[in-house]
Amino acid sequence: MAAAIRVLVAQGGGPTAVINQSLAGVVLEARRHAGVEAIYGARHGVRGIVNEELVDLLQETTTNLERVAATPAAALGSTRDKPDAAYCGRIFRTLQAHGITHFFYIGGNDSSDTVRIVAEHAQAERYALRCIHIPKTIDNDLVENDHTPGFASAARFVAQAFAGANLDNAALPGVYVGVVMGRHAGFLTAAAAMAQTHPDDGPHLIYLPERVFDTARFLADVKRVHESLGRCVIAVSEGIHGADGTPILTQLSSSVEKDAHGNVQLSGTGALADLLCEEIKGKLGIKRVRGDTFGYLQRSFAGCVSEVDQREAREVGERAVQLALNGDRDGSVAIKRVGDYAVDYQLVPLSAVAAKTRVMEDAFIDAAGTGVTAEFRRYLAPLLGSGLPEPARLRAGAVPKRLA
Repeated sequence: MAAAIRVLVAQGGGPTAVINQSLAGVVLEARRHAGVEAIYGARHGVRGIVNEELVDLLQETTTNLERVAATPAAALGSTRDKPDAAYCGRIFRTLQAHGITHFFYIGGNDSSDTVRIVAEHAQAERYALRCIHIPKTIDNDLVENDHTPGFASAARFVAQAFAGANLDNAALPGVYVGVVMGRHAGFLTAAAAMAQTHPDDGPHLIYLPERVFDTARFLADVKRVHESLGRCVIAVSEGIHGADGTPILTQLSSSVEKDAHGNVQLSGTGALADLLCEEIKGKLGIKRVRGDTFGYLQRSFAGCVSEVDQREAREVGERAVQLALNGDRDGSVAIKRVGDYAVDYQLVPLSAVAAKTRVMEDAFIDAAGTGVTAEFRRYLAPLLGSGLPEPARLRAGAVPKRLA
């Protein structure tokens, strides 16, 4: 008689608009297998596992799971805990105590490393545990993946937000600075380029963490565009840094906050946008300068979801269960692009993904370092989904003047 299958699924890191599609994919696919006797969810990621805060997902109706799947943010709750070996040992003890045979963790770089360490604990103690990492991150910075679930919907939001900001800026000209998430990878900031329909549309300047940021050059760029067009729309990654790697926020500010991991707090504050705006006003003498920090808005914005992202987020959850129940190895599910446009899902070693960071390829960034290439546009376009707004302009000719 086959051993009973007991599943535990958790969500970690920053929420996204489609992370619950992956959760539903795991639960609904696991229910299809006769040997599954338990499907638990951990409240607030790995913290919920060590605290034994588990819920019985077999009690959820299929209808409600589908409604949850279409709801942004992490339905189980998430955590920013970054487990070390000792913490992962506690995770393993909880899994062992509840007889868990299959562990699925939906998350990004740190989450994949957690799965790797937990798998090593199980192997060391000869405990039969299949550990699968399911990709998720709006930063799109997981190696081995063409793209990651959550990114496309966040990119769709960024593109539409900049399309609106550009229209506003054209109506009331000035300088607009929009700061977008992305500590090391500029994919999400680069998505602002998809707002451009006409040659003079913003963003006119895009600054990514893959390139060194020079404040003097930045001001010269803004001055040039403003003198040419009478306005300037700028997309800036929160992770822009100087030649020595120091975040520009640190260079321009006398005091900075740090997060739980000791990193300079880049998100959740409007400081960088304010400081850049002050530089423009103070050194270029431009009076109408405005800045926004997108912050959490781009992560789980309701009603701005790519149907491609939804579908693939569901499928990585389903595929994770199929690979776990029918395979014989741990790993991370990776999205691979096939042709133009389709995807395949492969199981790659946890060590290939864990704690590694992908950045934008050079081929995606233009030579000046202030924009993106046609290759990046071709890469991103199929991920954004259908039904994007198409801004229009008045085409009426000018009426001749009658007064001197």
